[in-house]
Amino acid sequence: MHKNVIGKDLTKEAPRSPRIRIGGYVILARTIDKCRALVAGEIGEYHFDCPLDNTLFGFKGVTGSDFKAQIENGASDQQMAEWLDLSEQKKTPEEVKRWSDETEATNPYNDPEKREWFVEQVKPLGLDPGKTTLFDWLEADDKASYPTAG
Repeated sequence: MHKNVIGKDLTKEAPRSPRIRIGGYVILARTIDKCRALVAGEIGEYHFDCPLDNTLFGFKGVTGSDFKAQIENGASDQQMAEWLDLSEQKKTPEEVKRWSDETEATNPYNDPEKREWFVEQVKPLGLDPGKTTLFDWLEADDKASYPTAG
């Protein structure tokens, strides 16, 4: 049985921005929010262990189920960053920063395999796909879904 996991109710508010870094890792705060909401039954329209989460998991060589087990055991944000630091794929702080900076700057429009999908995602929000990063789109989509939030 897991500890009582408390986090954001994603049926009522968006997860944290993917830009927020915990332990230097982009995506981590958002992934934690989605995982806690999943465990608590309050994930709403969001998805845990999605391609974005798997960018982080792949970088550190962990799985969504291993990550979820840590959350179920009541790990704090800082404990999750420390757990990632101890994963089998060791990274220096410089490697984490470089990966985080590159991930934050990613624009799916520049990937021919993702271009059409990305254009479809950003168009309803009035964003220019050529100038919009993945994180820009996620934040705009969160604001559109929860206009009264932060």
